[in-house]
Amino acid sequence: MLGIDDILVDGGVSIRDCLERLDGTGRRILLLIDEQGRLLRTITDGDLRRLLLGGCRLDDPLGTAEHDGPVIVSPGTTLVECRRIMDRHGIDQLPVIDDAGRPVGMHHRAHLDRPVLLSPPHLGSTEALYVQEAIDSNWIAPAGPDLEAFEEELACMVGAGHAVALSSGTAAIHLGLRLLGVRNGDRVLCPSMTFVASANPILYLGAEPIFLDSDPMSWTVSTNAMARALEESKAEGRLPAAMITVGLYGQSPDMEQICRICEEHDIPVLEDAAESLGATCGGRSSGTIGRVGVYSFNGNKIITTSGGGMLVSDDGELVEEARHLATQGREPKPWYEHEVCAYNYRMSNILAAIGRAQLEKLGSRVAIRRAIFDRYESELRTDAPIDWMEEAPWGTSTRWLSAGLLRADRISMTNMQLVQLLSEHNIEARPAWKPMHRQPLFEGCQYFTHEPGRSVCDELFNRGICLPSSSNMSNEQQDRVIETIRWVCRSTSRLRA
Repeated sequence: MLGIDDILVDGGVSIRDCLERLDGTGRRILLLIDEQGRLLRTITDGDLRRLLLGGCRLDDPLGTAEHDGPVIVSPGTTLVECRRIMDRHGIDQLPVIDDAGRPVGMHHRAHLDRPVLLSPPHLGSTEALYVQEAIDSNWIAPAGPDLEAFEEELACMVGAGHAVALSSGTAAIHLGLRLLGVRNGDRVLCPSMTFVASANPILYLGAEPIFLDSDPMSWTVSTNAMARALEESKAEGRLPAAMITVGLYGQSPDMEQICRICEEHDIPVLEDAAESLGATCGGRSSGTIGRVGVYSFNGNKIITTSGGGMLVSDDGELVEEARHLATQGREPKPWYEHEVCAYNYRMSNILAAIGRAQLEKLGSRVAIRRAIFDRYESELRTDAPIDWMEEAPWGTSTRWLSAGLLRADRISMTNMQLVQLLSEHNIEARPAWKPMHRQPLFEGCQYFTHEPGRSVCDELFNRGICLPSSSNMSNEQQDRVIETIRWVCRSTSRLRA
């Protein structure tokens, strides 16, 4: 709801002043009130032109001539209903009036129609300053002071020994697996509930993914499924060459238990923390517990460089080899000398400059996203049949996305139907990740469930919902999401007692 102090006028103001007020506010409407502050009518530039055409002069007072009563709503009217009233009356602005008849706010169509996106980038003025400094210094290539500083600053913030900035989180996973010794024909354990970027690098190396189910409490990888996969692999005499874990929607998996199990079988762990930068597990930063950790700075992540990633590890030699492979494997010669097949995976200094500015705000971004989740949970506790994703007892989640499960016993609507209904109100929501074992790309790959006869990640996909969670989402935008979900649940007659 928009403020109204700049558009309130009384009958004594001149037509000239009204025109100047309309021009100065850009609001295209004024609210004419009486001595008690009660709304008499709305005034538009068309109304003022008609007064002038009717013989009034610019310096004449506006007056309080009778007029058809304005279309109004009360403070309790939902945003969905406000939009419907505007459509019905062919208007773009709608005054909000209290019980005494006084205007207390204004709804504007452009405000209600503005898309509420799932997780858009959140940039500020500092980023522009850092980028301008990089441009002024002429360091725009995949080398430069901002690149080195970004690596050092992130490593220091998360508590990793070493870091190398790369072109994407996917590139970091690819390099990490290669450096952990994954080769053609190997097997790699990987959660099924994740984005495809976690699993694609397994195929890059000619290896075979073995997918694991989710834990019903944390939604992260099931150690039950993991143990069963290892038991079967051991019986076949073909243990996996590596294990990928995934921090899901801002939550770290139980890395201490996972690493303990993997150590017993001499299996290195790559920790995909693309979605969980800023989260913790056992007091340590997500991404720093496995042999190799990976972060993503894609445009939808909690901090962004537009595109980019980071590989971290306490193994300095491994990180230096990653740096070497990321720069085409060029040898330290005065000419271009290459001994290994390598990649063009280095981040540019320009993007690193953005990353440095973003990294300074990581703590506040985490706090905002957690507050957004808490508000959804509080406001929708009794109005929406959603079981919210729990925070695991072993750490803190960033709540990168506010996620939950639609309760099948409370509503007959599917998660995709809810996504579609929200989309019709310019609100972007998503179902949970479609599991990798259900992707055509990975047809035929092994998949181990959490328990016999129950696939948890299929349940998450079938009922999971992710709501807009950006740290630059306003309270008014979150109100729209909350009120629209309330309206959808009440108006579709699908909510069960």
